[in-house]
Amino acid sequence: MPRPPVAIVHDYLTQRGGAERVVLTLAGAYPDATIYTSLYDPEETFPEFAAHDVRTLPIDRLAVLRHHHRLALPVLAPAFSRLHVDADVTLCSSSGWAHGAQVSGAKIVYCHNPARWLYQASQYQAGSSRLAAYGLAALTPPLRRWDRRAALSADRYLVNSRAVRTRVADAYGIDADVIPPPVAIDLAGPRRAPRGVEPGFLLCVSRLLAYKNVGAVVAAFDQLPDQRLVVVGTGPLTDELRAAAPSNVTILGRVEDEELRWLYGSCLGLVAASYEDFGLTPVEAAAFGKPTAALRWGGFLDSIVEGETGCFFDDPTPGPITEAVRSLSEQNWSAQLLTEHADRYAPERFLEKISEAIADVRPGR
Repeated sequence: MPRPPVAIVHDYLTQRGGAERVVLTLAGAYPDATIYTSLYDPEETFPEFAAHDVRTLPIDRLAVLRHHHRLALPVLAPAFSRLHVDADVTLCSSSGWAHGAQVSGAKIVYCHNPARWLYQASQYQAGSSRLAAYGLAALTPPLRRWDRRAALSADRYLVNSRAVRTRVADAYGIDADVIPPPVAIDLAGPRRAPRGVEPGFLLCVSRLLAYKNVGAVVAAFDQLPDQRLVVVGTGPLTDELRAAAPSNVTILGRVEDEELRWLYGSCLGLVAASYEDFGLTPVEAAAFGKPTAALRWGGFLDSIVEGETGCFFDDPTPGPITEAVRSLSEQNWSAQLLTEHADRYAPERFLEKISEAIADVRPGR
């Protein structure tokens, strides 16, 4: 029996984020491809995955890891090393683990970022206990050796931004090709307003983790009493942020796509203070004709055109964020320029580049 032409491997399907949307785009283009992942929590990730053949690693039997995937860090490297994928081409969507899968055909890695806990540990550990920091420090040398071997096993290494390209070169010595991720949100889909939210607010869409700096965005609106902020996202800082939020800030938590579409369409603009590897949310906002005030860092330097699709602040603290929000609110932005910018990230363009990479490495081409 001939082996499948394409398979997909992803780190873990336990949340809703840009990396998971990339996997859904790949799965939509290759609907017969099996998706291999370490952990799968259908309730916490996008429901569209239920329509695909998702196969998990043995560690998925431990429910606690599905709900707290950081606890799986010591076992993910050996778990992926034992995964063998039989396909002509295996697409690894990786931010640390999936590129370690063993394959019988060619391997293409689409890297969202080299493992943050290995190469940007200070950001990853923010808010963690001292014991966790000591444990990670002990694991770092062997994990870096494993990670480098995994990266060098790829036939093609692709990255989502110029910033990640630099990190990949520094970590592995690989000169990767940049293919920006797609804007996969369906602009034409139904829209529904979340309860209690009226149009005319600033929007922040982010997982609620320390390095995302959502707390600084929330604090900035204490200095902007005439503005309103709506925060979309979940994470370990949810309760802390809700307790600290001033009265003009609403933290919605997780929303469905029809609500997210309404929020993008009804906001004045987006505020993004996180340390992002690419920064997809400004492109999503631009698709709805909305500008972004963002941290001048990492992937945002690719996904935002200063003065056309947004403005920058140089430090993720309340003062600079406040000034950037005021600047964003005072400028007149061209919806046409914004939507034209977002068109550059259409799924068709992304998939065309992926198809070219597959054709380049496919056996017997």
